[in-house]
Amino acid sequence: MSAGATARVFAPLARMRTLSREKADTLLLLASCTLVLVPHLLRLPAWIVPACTLLLAARAWLTFSGRRMPSRWLLVTLAVLAMAGVYGSYRTLFGRDAGVAMLTLLLTFKLLEMHAKRDLFVALFLSLFLILAGFFYSQSIGSALLTVAAVVLILTTLVSFQYTGAVPPFRKRLRLGATILGLAAPLTLVLFLLFPRVQGPLWGLPADAHSGRTGMSDTMSPGNISRLAQSDEIAFRVRFEQKPPAQRQLYWRGIVLGAFDGRTWREMPASSRDPELSVRPNGKPLRYQVTLEPHNRHWLFLLETPAALPSVSSRVTHDLQLLSLAPVRERLRYDAASYTDARVQDDVDPRQLRRWLQLPGGANPRALAFAAELRGRHPQPEMQVANVLRYFRAEKFQYTLEPPPLGRHVIDEFLFDTRAGFCEHYSGSFVFLMRALGVPARVVTGYQGGEINPADGFMTVRQSDAHAWAEVWLEQSGWVRVDPTAAVAPDRVQRNLSSVIPRQAFGGLITLDPDRNPFAAQWLRLRHQWEAIGNGWNQWVLNYTPERQLDLVRALGFSNVDWRTLLALMMVLGSAAVAAVVLPLLLRQKKRDPLEIIYVRFCALMARRGIPRAPYEGPRAYAARLAAADSPLPPEKRAALARFLEVYEAMRYGAAATSGSPVPHLSQLKSLLAECR
Repeated sequence: MSAGATARVFAPLARMRTLSREKADTLLLLASCTLVLVPHLLRLPAWIVPACTLLLAARAWLTFSGRRMPSRWLLVTLAVLAMAGVYGSYRTLFGRDAGVAMLTLLLTFKLLEMHAKRDLFVALFLSLFLILAGFFYSQSIGSALLTVAAVVLILTTLVSFQYTGAVPPFRKRLRLGATILGLAAPLTLVLFLLFPRVQGPLWGLPADAHSGRTGMSDTMSPGNISRLAQSDEIAFRVRFEQKPPAQRQLYWRGIVLGAFDGRTWREMPASSRDPELSVRPNGKPLRYQVTLEPHNRHWLFLLETPAALPSVSSRVTHDLQLLSLAPVRERLRYDAASYTDARVQDDVDPRQLRRWLQLPGGANPRALAFAAELRGRHPQPEMQVANVLRYFRAEKFQYTLEPPPLGRHVIDEFLFDTRAGFCEHYSGSFVFLMRALGVPARVVTGYQGGEINPADGFMTVRQSDAHAWAEVWLEQSGWVRVDPTAAVAPDRVQRNLSSVIPRQAFGGLITLDPDRNPFAAQWLRLRHQWEAIGNGWNQWVLNYTPERQLDLVRALGFSNVDWRTLLALMMVLGSAAVAAVVLPLLLRQKKRDPLEIIYVRFCALMARRGIPRAPYEGPRAYAARLAAADSPLPPEKRAALARFLEVYEAMRYGAAATSGSPVPHLSQLKSLLAECR
């Protein structure tokens, strides 16, 4: 590259170094607001992103060019149109999403309407409020780190606007902003640990605050689990007290579906004729702890078969579903125990299970004819189950995340035409055939498998582990799990989904298969470490519940802990934290020269009278300018001004300054200052 081309490339940077103080501070403000806005842009309607980008670019152009701000009427018109756009996108101006969209637009509009320092504070306070709104969507450690960076930059901006003389370099101002935030850390830690906690938020959240959660659905139709399985989000984490069971035993039971309309499976409503739930375990229960991510539903996921209710407010249904009494809208941790070998309802009358034989009329005639043929060969239910599984193995069925679409008779078309599907296709068609054969059957959805994170020892279960299987009722055995997917893709159950369908990243550009891609092993190792850090954040920060707070206070030696104890302890430790920060600052503070204090007061007095001292002026030059100034002051006041500066100059630079005893002159200087007033 030639010297001329290099100069043209770096010319903008050179111009930025020579910007005026006001322009440089304004650009720093724009950078702070941009950092605040970036995390929200991906959650907003598509039109808001270019709108905010255009407004920010316009503000930067006005700053560089030195042009005037747009008229207030133009801004009001644009703001009204923007609010209309928000209403058109959300059909409301209230709620989480609409509120965040309006805050985003208001912040960008406010940057075009800055005429005084008060407007600066409004823009910065809007930025802080928008940072808090980001926690409606994510409270991960990544979000927390981005919040810290944004707050530091906002404090740096605020500090930059406060300088009246020479401005320190940006690096020094940035360090000062970080120091201010660091000084608040001890008191923040005390408040976090000891401020009395209550269950749930202190105020009502918007109605849409919990929307957009990824997770299982209460229905199952072709394609919905395969779409969920393409998500790599974490569903829950598990910590076992002993060695985890084998991969093929990791069936995390969730929703039981029994009502079928020909295409979609739904939950079977409870009936007074349902048999009582009975469980006969074999062996000791397996104990573990689950940290469940919020999914805005009532389901709790446990290994088959639960030994007791988990350690949260919950209930069990007639079909062995575990349900929380309240929707899971926050990260939930509970202790659980399960039997890996148990008989469920093995002693009920088969007539009580007729509801699990219902099929829609006029649907899937070929499947019904196939079931009738199988019943003629083997009337025993156990043999019928084996024959259907043998059919799946023998025919050329394909396990895929992208099955072809199905028409009206979904079971017929899958079994005899496409023969390609995901777990919902196999479990749904298997249950249909079992019912057609006269065997009570139902679909169970949840998760299968899990991956031990070597960084922290927790088992991670992802949305990609979503799975559907079947349960059939056999005499003397009760409800027995049957997974028809294992007949087609046994590695899916014995290992995991990625062993059958490799994971991909960056939109499918990279295959995360360590056997095929050497980069994948490094990528997975880094992901394990990052997820372990995130899990620690979840366990110790986000899951700091009232119970854990009470345990902490009891560990400090307090008993019978109530809110009064917490407040008293918080006041004591909070005061100690403030003292630990403030006292060193006071001790390190330089004592101000009393002579300088009087001189600063004099200069402030003259500035209020319209004759401020220039930064480069000494006492003698300032006295000469005051004497020559056209001022309505009477002669005695002018004489007092001249005498004040003469005495100050003698004390600061004359013999009095070197004698070490300027005290006698201070009283005279104070008297002259009083005369000047």
